[in-house]
Amino acid sequence: MKFRSKHREELELNLIPLVDVVLLLVVFFMLSTTFNKESAITVDLPEASPEVRDTQKKILEITIDVRGDFYINQKRVVNTQIETLKRALGAAAGESRDMPLLISADAKTPHQAVVTAMDAAGQLGFVHLSLATKRTNKAAR
Repeated sequence: MKFRSKHREELELNLIPLVDVVLLLVVFFMLSTTFNKESAITVDLPEASPEVRDTQKKILEITIDVRGDFYINQKRVVNTQIETLKRALGAAAGESRDMPLLISADAKTPHQAVVTAMDAAGQLGFVHLSLATKRTNKAAR
């Protein structure tokens, strides 16, 4: 008896439609993803250069000691009220509101004192505001 061997067809997996679907998914995700980092807060970071400029603008400095007392260009302000600080800043700056304003506060100064200084400067229209810090020793970390 002779049995016929059944001819089996080889199963073949067609990968072309799978590749098409994956490619379409990649294109879809690339087009729908945004790579812009948008923030509601705009911060203009100060620039520093190693060169010392001969023509430096006059800098208005507010110093805040550990107790929260204000000093404008090394002269003590009578009290810590915002109106007094605004009058002293206005007198020191004159009509110039585009001069740089530097706030130097002790590390243990109450946070409210720094906020009061920033608020007073903002109400008077100062736009170039920076906070003084000192460089930490990286080896101490």
